[in-house]
Amino acid sequence: MTDAPWWQSATAYQIYPRSFCDSNGDGIGDIPGIISKLDYLADLGIGFVWLSPVFASPMADNGYDISDYRDIAPEFGTLADMDRLIAGARDRGIGIVMDLVVNHTSDEHAWFRSACEGRDAPYRDYYVWRDPGPDGGPPSDIQSNFGGPAWTFHEATGQYYLHLFDPKQPDLNWSNPEMRRDVYEMMNWWLDRGVAGFRMDVIDLIGKDIDAGITADGPKLHDYIQEMNRETLAHRDVVTVGEAWSATPENALLYCGRDRGELSMVFQFAHVLDGYEPGKGKWHPRAFDLPRLKRTLNTWQQVCAEDGWNSLFWGNHDLPRAVSKYGDDSAQHRVASARCIATLLHLMKGTPYIYQGEEIGMTNVEFGHIDQFRDVETLNFYRIETERGIDPDAFIRGANANGRDNARTPMQWTAGAQAGFTTGTPWIEVNPNHVDINAEDDRADPDGVFARHRDLAKLRRTSDLIRFGTYHPFDEAHPQVMAYARRLNGEELSVVGNFSSRPAPYEVPDDLAATGVDLFTQEQAILEGEITLDPWQVITVKTG
Repeated sequence: MTDAPWWQSATAYQIYPRSFCDSNGDGIGDIPGIISKLDYLADLGIGFVWLSPVFASPMADNGYDISDYRDIAPEFGTLADMDRLIAGARDRGIGIVMDLVVNHTSDEHAWFRSACEGRDAPYRDYYVWRDPGPDGGPPSDIQSNFGGPAWTFHEATGQYYLHLFDPKQPDLNWSNPEMRRDVYEMMNWWLDRGVAGFRMDVIDLIGKDIDAGITADGPKLHDYIQEMNRETLAHRDVVTVGEAWSATPENALLYCGRDRGELSMVFQFAHVLDGYEPGKGKWHPRAFDLPRLKRTLNTWQQVCAEDGWNSLFWGNHDLPRAVSKYGDDSAQHRVASARCIATLLHLMKGTPYIYQGEEIGMTNVEFGHIDQFRDVETLNFYRIETERGIDPDAFIRGANANGRDNARTPMQWTAGAQAGFTTGTPWIEVNPNHVDINAEDDRADPDGVFARHRDLAKLRRTSDLIRFGTYHPFDEAHPQVMAYARRLNGEELSVVGNFSSRPAPYEVPDDLAATGVDLFTQEQAILEGEITLDPWQVITVKTG
């Protein structure tokens, strides 16, 4: 399918700049550090990099609070460094996708500073302001995603402003066409500099109708995204992915249907939400259940079977480490389970995303004290929950399981001091297991995690069957085995994996049985009858 968009052949890689590679010893990763690792990304086979924010920011939320969309935070580098990164990546066939954070800005952005000068200030209507409620308190009971009220009182002007996240992240007012115009001009400025597209932070929140109590998936949401597309993305060969926690199988194609004029694909989080105790949220993880996970993944494969496009991911900067959440991070099973879950995800239909360190099987960190955490969300909820009487140790166990700092410990490059991330003191502690888990050692192992990800990326680039083949799941209720087939033009790929640390007896269904070649070794392979899969073993047989 030669007319298919380039990004349907690409494997994506997310970089969290603060934790990737520090070039100057200040303990904070930076753009020159990323440039130094471009050959590593090229070797892995990456098609585009989603770069978490590097814009100017006071860093209340590690860069997701932007004070200037057209400048770079000094700890990350300069605009010249950014241009060098874009050019160096392009030379290696890699696109740089920027993180577009336009639901909110920093309270130190020039727009908000102007808005605070008075009710008639030029930029006042760029943000969401309301008079106090009848009791003098907040105008509504909307809560921040980071805990506490989503309203902060501004004494000088006598009104509250909205922030669905931290008080230092005031929400933009998307009903203001002048604000939208300025956002689109900024996007075009970056596209003209050569970025390959945007990952759109909490894009499902921009259509909010606060007076109706609607924060996500509001009535004007898709009007705004379509307008954005017309003004910035149309007629450009770029990729876009929208973060949408409110996306459902029923509304997903509104974002990414081929005739919608909106986005290339959407990040939906159904498989993540499945891991939380219902009604209790992320600090209360529930036991892993494979049939539940398969139901969710299979549903989303079906949603985008004929239209739209799936994003495939286990983790990101907000989520726990994939091998700790979905695999087995013990010394005995870590490598096998990391290879297994990568294979089962990447051979599905959609664009796969690797979060930095996932390609070497990095694990969650076990922090023992709240002082070791850095994430504003975790720290806020620790205060709120412990004030409510929650046992501090119980909260820390939940944070170690599902907290965002797991993904933010420094990239483990070597077994040496500070994992080769920095020559200084890192902004957050390095996981002590870097002496055993690091890129240098894993890349030297032909059966390592990196090698499997590299093979998967190559298959994504070269195989129409993997890119476009139909998806057919089997035995959804099986408690240990994940099985599916991909089919296209007489070719078929049968995939069977043991999603557990115990041997798994399995009766191969007749419709899945195959005699052909192993997808990775090209050796003769047979999949049929009664088999027993070793812990975390994956069998892939290609026919036709």
